Amino acid sequence: MKNITVSIDEELHRRARIRAAERDKSLSAVVREFLIEFAGGETDFDRRKRLQQEALASIRAFRAGNRLTREKAHDRNALR
Repeated sequence: MKNITVSIDEELHRRARIRAAERDKSLSAVVREFLIEFAGGETDFDRRKRLQQEALASIRAFRAGNRLTREKAHDRNALR
């Protein structure tokens, strides 16, 4: 386990200790819980990687022969 040092003013320290005590926790426990939640979330890179994997998994089959003809690809009435 790593230790960290954070500098805060005395009034903030006093108010934080009171809030922690209201929750029957130490200030260190409250900070630890915050950091676990803060760092435990999915990063943007991880989210994009997961979305990519989900998109690739949703493709059941792909063949070059499945491509649209030029006419069908540019048919504006097909969307109506």
